[in-house]
Amino acid sequence: MSRNDVIDRIRTFLAPHMGEHVLADEEDIFAAGIVNSLFAMQLVVFIEGEFQVTVAPEDLDIDRFRSISAIADLVLAKTGAVRHA
Repeated sequence: MSRNDVIDRIRTFLAPHMGEHVLADEEDIFAAGIVNSLFAMQLVVFIEGEFQVTVAPEDLDIDRFRSISAIADLVLAKTGAVRHA
């Protein structure tokens, strides 16, 4: 699975919550108002189901979920995939 594939799948999940906002890969999704604490848990459930990984308690650092890029890094680390642009 490529990094771009992971990013596309995350972006597709977030799209219904972004309205007209075009989100950059490095943009803080919490600061942009796209994700709040309740939706963050839905995001974790999505990541676990979509990418067949387990998000462990030690993974629940907000910085790992702050941007599409950070989430992709977490997914790639969990799946053992090499990070490619």
